Amino acid sequence: MDVLRTLRSVVRLDRIESDPIERRLRRAASVADLRRIARRRLPGGVFDYIDGAAEDERTLAANSGAFAATTFRPRVLRGLDAVDPTGTLLGGPVAYPLVLAPTGFTRIADPEGELAVARAAARAGLPYTLSTLSTRSIEEVRAVSAGRLWFQVYAWRDRGLVAEMVRRAADARYEALVLTVDTAVLGRRERDVRRGFSLPPAIGPGTILDGALHPAWTLAFLRSEPIRFANVVGRDVGDGASPVTLSDYINTQFDPALSWDDVDWLRSIWDGPIVLKGVQTVDDAALAAERGVDVVCLSNHGGRQLDGAPATFPLVAPVRDAVGDDVTVICDGGVRRGSDIVKAVAAGANAAMAGRAYLYALGAAGERGVDRLLGWFRDDVVRTMSLLGAGTIADLDRDLIELPGA
Repeated sequence: MDVLRTLRSVVRLDRIESDPIERRLRRAASVADLRRIARRRLPGGVFDYIDGAAEDERTLAANSGAFAATTFRPRVLRGLDAVDPTGTLLGGPVAYPLVLAPTGFTRIADPEGELAVARAAARAGLPYTLSTLSTRSIEEVRAVSAGRLWFQVYAWRDRGLVAEMVRRAADARYEALVLTVDTAVLGRRERDVRRGFSLPPAIGPGTILDGALHPAWTLAFLRSEPIRFANVVGRDVGDGASPVTLSDYINTQFDPALSWDDVDWLRSIWDGPIVLKGVQTVDDAALAAERGVDVVCLSNHGGRQLDGAPATFPLVAPVRDAVGDDVTVICDGGVRRGSDIVKAVAAGANAAMAGRAYLYALGAAGERGVDRLLGWFRDDVVRTMSLLGAGTIADLDRDLIELPGA
């Protein structure tokens, strides 16, 4: 009888979960777990497009490695009874200092694509950046989100098309333009080359077996409306109605001669803040500040462009020192935990930016996966701040981190 009483006191049987998405999410506790689940659920070419980077993928590894190489200097006995991770960015509120980065072709991860991410971002109280090459349009995304939206701009050769999209973004109450400046030509993404990957994914002899091994994704893909570059449907630049390789598309449609004069031109047709995304040196950050750019986004395109480009996080402190306090600085690349966001802010950034992390979440569990991820990040930020002895975002500074070589 004593044995039975002991067993009854310690045995706990979990309720059987009938929801397959929740069952999936219960097995995840980190971005690495979401990546593992997404890898299992997505066809190989789709996963590699999301996961991969340029050439030997050294810059991809360096982005996350830079965060890992930085340690904390926790302070104790600070008398904190609460931690507040909220703040402001470009004059608007953020639940914590994170912006969701622009990612093209998001519907390849989940049929709801950008709509799912925008809704999740709004619920989380975070800005979401829609890509020019999104698979849902400027207007469709605004229709499902009352949250803060930014619009990412590429330098099309057709400047009239750029001006038209800028007007549409203004009409749809997008609050900032994000000009991406690191894509004069497309980086060599060798995983995509090996797969012969095209956008939208083409169904053919090379993909039929992969599709059969991932039936849930394949069925959803076939049942959904065709994937198009939604912001340019019907235009003569091509909207993805026929599969194209991304390198051919970008190298023929985007202008490699983008210059500082184009930044001035963009300012002449846009009244709101301009974010310069793709700055990778202190010198260019200083030039951006001199030209009156509102936001410098330190980014190497997630390692997808120039392999061997510098990791972004180590640039934060010297860029902050160079541009002063009047320019907003965002650190994009390698964010996998809320503690990375804390490190970026402590080094001098106003916020971090993340893209791959939410694509893993979307591929693993759809919109609910993105909700779960953004909740984890917030919890991570609060817990990290508590353990550091920082009660507010304003309390985060370089005294709380040990930068390599500092």
